[in-house]
Amino acid sequence: MNIRYLGQSSFQIQLKETTLIFDPMISSNNLADHINTDALEADYILLSHGHFDHVEDSEKIAKNNNARLISNFEIVSWYNQKGIDGHPMNLGGKFNFDFGTVKYVTAVHSSMLPDGSYGGPSGGFVIWNPDISFYFAGDTALTMDMKLIPLTCPKLNFAILPVGDNFTMGYEDAAIAASYIECDTIIGCHFDTFGYIRIDHAAAKAHFKNVGKELILLEVGENIEI
Repeated sequence: MNIRYLGQSSFQIQLKETTLIFDPMISSNNLADHINTDALEADYILLSHGHFDHVEDSEKIAKNNNARLISNFEIVSWYNQKGIDGHPMNLGGKFNFDFGTVKYVTAVHSSMLPDGSYGGPSGGFVIWNPDISFYFAGDTALTMDMKLIPLTCPKLNFAILPVGDNFTMGYEDAAIAASYIECDTIIGCHFDTFGYIRIDHAAAKAHFKNVGKELILLEVGENIEI
C-alpha cells in the first residue's frame, strides 16, 4: 500500500483500487503549499473529528471526486446539509466497506465544526482487510482505551499517531501508546504545522528507538510503501 503525507494530520492512502484521504487540512497549511487540492483523488474521506485543521478541504475534495465521508453521526449529518454523502458511525462500532473493515475507536480530545456547531465525539479509525491492518488515531491524549485495540482488532502493521504535544499527546506519550497498541512502526502526525507543535525530530526518533519502536516523520508530500 502507498501512503502519502499531505501535512498536519492528512494522509492519502491507496488500498489496492481504493483511495482514502484522512483529515484533509491543506489549503491553509504553508508547509503544504505545493500540494494541489484540486488534483487529489479520493473514494472515501475519513474525518476523526470536526476541528478546522482536520476538515478544511473535505467539502472540496468530496465534491471533486464524488467521495463518501466516513465519520461520526454529527459530522456526517453536517456535511449531508452541504450535499455530501456519508456513512455515519459512533465510538466502538465497526462496518465492512468494500475496501475493508473500519472501526471507530476512542480518542480523548475536543471537537467543534468550523461554524461553531457541535462536532460529536472525537475518534480514531482502525482499518483492516486480509492484506493490512492499521490505526489512524486522529487527535488524542494517551488513553488506556488504546489497550483495547489489540483485544478487538487484528494485529497492526503500523499506526499513525499524533506527536506534536500541546493539543495532543507528545512523542513521549506516543511511544507509550505504541506499546499499548502493540505496534512497532509508527508514523507521526500533527507536528510542525505551527509554533505550538514544533518538535525536535532527532530527539523524537531517538526516544522511540530507545524503547524498541520506529518513528517515521515524513516530509509533506512524501510517499512511502508499506
